[in-house]
Order: sequence, then C-alpha cells, then structure tokens
Amino acid sequence: MRHLIDPMDLSVQEIDDLLALAEDIIANHDKYTKVCEGKKLATLFFEPSTRTRLSFEAAMMELGGNVLGFSSADSSSSTKGESVADTVKVVSCYADIIAMRHPKEGAPYLASLKSDAPIINAGDGGHNHPTQTLTDLLTIKREKGHLGDITIGFCGDLKFGRTVHSLIKALSRYDNIQYIMISPEELEIPEYIKEEVFEKKNIAYEQVRTIDEVIDRLDVLYMTRVQRERFFNEADYIRLKDTYILDMPKLKNAKPDLSILHPLPRVNEIAVEVDDDPRACYFRQALNGKYVRMALIMTMLGLTGQ
Repeated sequence: MRHLIDPMDLSVQEIDDLLALAEDIIANHDKYTKVCEGKKLATLFFEPSTRTRLSFEAAMMELGGNVLGFSSADSSSSTKGESVADTVKVVSCYADIIAMRHPKEGAPYLASLKSDAPIINAGDGGHNHPTQTLTDLLTIKREKGHLGDITIGFCGDLKFGRTVHSLIKALSRYDNIQYIMISPEELEIPEYIKEEVFEKKNIAYEQVRTIDEVIDRLDVLYMTRVQRERFFNEADYIRLKDTYILDMPKLKNAKPDLSILHPLPRVNEIAVEVDDDPRACYFRQALNGKYVRMALIMTMLGLTGQ
C-alpha cells in the first residue's frame, strides 16, 4: 500500500506515467467507465473545498466507483473530540482509498501512519497539494506539449500558497525551466523553498515586483490571489493589490501562446474579460483535475483500463 502526501513522493517517471494515463482517459473515456466498480472513495475534508472535493467525487463516479465522506469538520466526529488518526482508522474500514484535506500541515501524513487504505493528500494547510500539482503539470503539458524548456512566472501570494510551493518542487526535476517570482515583498517565496529547491539544486530564479516588467518573456503565468488577510495593515494592501490584477491591458505585450493558469477560486486577481482570451487556461485546468485524479485513483488501487 502506498500513500501520496507530497508531490516529491512520485518519481519523474511515475508523474509522466500518470499524465500519460490521464491523457488516455481523455482520449478513450469509455474504456475506463467500469474500472472502479465495487470500489469506494472516502473524501474527508476538514476544511471547505469546491473543485478538489467535487473533482475527486466526479473522478471516482466516472470510473464506476462509489463515494462516501464529509465536506467539513463540523459534520464529522472531530466536533466530539475524535482524533484525525481515529477518524481515518475507522473510515479505512469502509473505503478502499481516502482523499483527505486538513487545515494543519502534516495531518494527512499522520493519518497515513494509521490508515488501512491509501491516503491522498488533498491539501494540508500551507504545505502541500499534490493533486493540484498533477493538475497543473497535466495542463502545462497539454497546453505547451512538454514540461521542460519554459519560462514560468508565479504571481501573487507566493509565501502562503501551497499550490505554488508544490508546483515549484515538482517542476524543479524537469530541464531548462526559468522561474520568475512576481510578488510584493511581504509575500515573497518562503525561505524553505529557496533553500530546499533553488539553492540545493543550484536553480536560478528572479524576483520582481510587477507583472508588466516580465509579461513579454513568459510561456506560462501562474496566478494566485493577493490576500488582504496576509498584510499587517490595510494601507499596504490597498497600495499593492491592483498591481497583481491581470487584465487585458497587462496582456498587451504577452506572447500569443502564453498559458494563464490559476488553481482557483478566483476573486478579482484575473479580470473577467480575460476569460474569453484563448490564453486563459484555468477552466480547462479545472477539468484536467478530474482526469488526473481518475488516473491517480486507478494507479493507487493498481487498476487498469478495460
């Protein structure tokens, strides 16, 4: 039995195999509609989610399996004081595989030590979100045709954004990627990413303050929300927030084949007018999440297509 807690739990070959399986599911969907008959996925979401939880559930149902679980901590026995370990131990008696989200970093890992079913980390605090990373990798591969030889800009909240941290770690194993970090000083990429990824692997990166100064160089732009609650005072937030809103004027100098990604949910960091631009990939990205989770569920259960 194997768990997926961190994107680095997967080798490059395993990631490539998962992405290839996801693309085959997209191309030959009918081949996979009964793969998980008789299997059950439990979704244990101790904090709210829309895309991740529903895409896991849709993935399992499209594979012919069933779903059980809860969508918030207040609808579980954690309100009675039950530990996460006990919850997972019990649920693993009922389900073949578990997708778990928790606000505390490390909770899915601790759960995996007690579970009798494979655990998939569906997000733990500001730490990791490996299935979003797989979604992002599949989207980049489908949009660009490859995962290496790109210039990618990460924009917005780079300090607390777990999707950013996970994707940087995963991409660091592919060749010839140029990294540009676009953020206010308050929300720069954390030191542990700088040390454990960039410095340890001798990977160069740039830090800039505005989208405008680098937009013409980017092959991929990964947008995130600049969060009001991360600032020490309202004045700093008001001063900076519009700098990180992507609108059509900011795209004026962008490449015709730029790919704009966003893990969603969006608030106002991408103007609605951008949605109709063919370079906007974030809704295709959300759909890709379902297919890559189908591939992951199959792989972790040791199942193949019909």
